[in-house]
Amino acid sequence: MGGRSIIGTHLIQCLKKNKVDTLVKAQFNLKHKEVLDTFLLDIPFVKTGKMYGHPAYYIGGKLFASLFMEGVCVKVPEKLAKELLKKDGIVPFQTMGRKMREWVQINRDKSEDYLKDKEIFEKSLEYVASLSNIKIKKK
Repeated sequence: MGGRSIIGTHLIQCLKKNKVDTLVKAQFNLKHKEVLDTFLLDIPFVKTGKMYGHPAYYIGGKLFASLFMEGVCVKVPEKLAKELLKKDGIVPFQTMGRKMREWVQINRDKSEDYLKDKEIFEKSLEYVASLSNIKIKKK
């Protein structure tokens, strides 16, 4: 893993501010997905899917993480998001110029470095599961 970054692209429909539909490319790092799959797919109820053409992870049908550009965005409680933003490589998640208050984007140079963020991903899926009253069994 690591080395040269591989960017996956897919065509997706995106609604522009002027309400005109246009096609844009979704960009993401496929190496990041390979690393995330090694630990996220071992968790009961976690399924993969797409979020606007980007690989995504769902718990009970609810989105909790998605690859986006060169990073990975995760949904966490707003208080935790504020704490995480103080750490290196973590920035507010923005889409179409809009900051999402319960979402942060984790940007790592090496895909393997996402293994160090397992606790953030666990807190994300626990939070999203709690919003849907899904009980997660800890291993």
